[in-house]
Amino acid sequence: MAISDWPAAERPRERLLAAGAAMLSDAELLAVLLRTGVRGKNAVELARELLARFGGITKLLQADLTRVKGLGAAKRAQFAAAVEIARRSLGEDLGAGAALTSPGAVRDFLRLTLGPLEHEVFVCLWLDAQHRVIRTDECFRGTLTQTSVYPREIVKAALRANAAAVIFAHNHPSGAAQPSQADELLTRNLKEALALVDVKVLDHFIVAGSQAISFAERGLL
Repeated sequence: MAISDWPAAERPRERLLAAGAAMLSDAELLAVLLRTGVRGKNAVELARELLARFGGITKLLQADLTRVKGLGAAKRAQFAAAVEIARRSLGEDLGAGAALTSPGAVRDFLRLTLGPLEHEVFVCLWLDAQHRVIRTDECFRGTLTQTSVYPREIVKAALRANAAAVIFAHNHPSGAAQPSQADELLTRNLKEALALVDVKVLDHFIVAGSQAISFAERGLL
């Protein structure tokens, strides 16, 4: 049945306007974003199918949607815009407040930024003395499985940013979020190098898809 044939009080867009977005299910929110369905499926049915196929809303928004039947350029553009709006909003939140007082925002920002990437990158979130984000730098970029990070270049970047502290992050495109021995050794080497210029390493996140593992939370710093 087409959504236009539903009672007005049950239609996702009307429910959102009347009761707020928080009252809608994931499928209903996606249906509002999709606007229309495809042949044989209304927008809610299509949204449910996509959520089941990709395993949830986070993985769906990180997925390559070009091969999904029924999702044309317009719908893919809407999804991409929604993800970018969320990423920029989280980035503004980090810039406005202390990163350590909003670890959830840091994690969400990194998941949205690094999670979908198919190549490995190493990112530095440079912080001032109040632990507010000064800027975010992609310091190194690698292949599908590895990247090379040079402590000397990280120290130079810290000095350019006039940073007092830093949060590192890199992604594992393989999907395994667990830190390797090489990750732990690199973090120790970077921490020692930055200590020479009075820059404190606050955390190191490893992002794999929708996961973001914190070194600080695991006692690895």
